[in-house]
Amino acid sequence: MPYSVRLTVNGMPHDLALDDPRVTLLDLLRERLALPGTKKGCDRGQCGACTVLLDGRRTNACLVLAVTLDGAAVTTIEGLASGEELHPIQAAFLEHDGLQCGYCTPGQIMSAAGLISEGHAGDDLDRIREGMSGNLCRCAAYHGITRAVQDATRRMAGGDDA
Repeated sequence: MPYSVRLTVNGMPHDLALDDPRVTLLDLLRERLALPGTKKGCDRGQCGACTVLLDGRRTNACLVLAVTLDGAAVTTIEGLASGEELHPIQAAFLEHDGLQCGYCTPGQIMSAAGLISEGHAGDDLDRIREGMSGNLCRCAAYHGITRAVQDATRRMAGGDDA
């Protein structure tokens, strides 16, 4: 018996029939909606590679069952940019070398987007580190990530554009 779920993903509505109620949001995004930017890391909610915005809040997609999300809005890394124009967070990650291998980068960027929109980023590097602590980077690009979040926070507040 299929389960019906209506989701808005990156601004596009999707009416989905799920045969298995145990399908996670992560697997739905990657396997059914062909959005591979959200990464499967630990599959236990410990690494943050699967971070998306769910109704505007940071969420580990591997921990959420898709059947529980009827009517929800999901933003993935694919939906952050505006056409060819990078989101300020994406641009800041590039400019501050906030990535090395790039595997954790989508989750880091989505977590940063949530942190900034929640008003918890600020300019304090320790506060940013604490706010981003649920996202692991095995390449240790933390310095660049933290600086990128700080810079993007300023840009999004209308401050320094450089």
